Amino acid sequence: MLLTILGGCGAWPAAGRACSGYLVEHEGFRLLVDPGYATVPRLLERITADQVDAVFVSHGHPDHCADLNPLLRARTLRDDPPAPLPVYSLPGALDAVLALDRPGMLSGAYVLHEFVAGDPLAIGPFRAQTRPLPHSVPNAGIRLTAGERVLAYTGDTGPSPDVAGLARGADLLLAEATFADRVPRGARRHLSSARQAGRQAREAGARHLLLTHLQPGSDAAAARAAAAAEYDGEIGIATPGLTIDLP
Repeated sequence: MLLTILGGCGAWPAAGRACSGYLVEHEGFRLLVDPGYATVPRLLERITADQVDAVFVSHGHPDHCADLNPLLRARTLRDDPPAPLPVYSLPGALDAVLALDRPGMLSGAYVLHEFVAGDPLAIGPFRAQTRPLPHSVPNAGIRLTAGERVLAYTGDTGPSPDVAGLARGADLLLAEATFADRVPRGARRHLSSARQAGRQAREAGARHLLLTHLQPGSDAAAARAAAAAEYDGEIGIATPGLTIDLP
């Protein structure tokens, strides 16, 4: 299983960066997870739009799904459009982004598979288990298994024991860490810190922690240090172009 980071900014893309976007590959199958703002240009530096085999969206905030629109445009506005793209999302999460173009313009470009958080999914060679995690809108964390390797991803989440359950024994936990240490009072139910992510990675027994969704302008070193205060495993920051091979 190969993970490539397309972007890791939370809320909006910093200069030269992109929001949440992750390409997960196994046995030639390419799964795009959370095509947030500015991720498609980075995706297209690596593969063509028609080489994406499926898309999974954790929740409907635009920093996690806005670039589904240019991806679908790139697939359909051509002389030889590929087969419709399977897109997996929670009910209603993509209504806004799919309504950006005139009715019917992109309808042949995708097949929408809506699921309830908690449902298991089969996405190409991946066995996926979803889990509801607390956020300001419905959000689904996902545990992807291929062969003997496991990647867990939180989407955006407030602190929850369910994160450790999702990531139990995972080779990699890709965890939202908008803030390094203290989460502002108004966001404490909906977002997490790097320190909390470190604690959850320790409780889960995850082998590797990758912090993502850092607020633009955040101190990445401070985030890493906060996570390391709770977790003694390998810690990384989701930066564009980073690839992690889970052999």
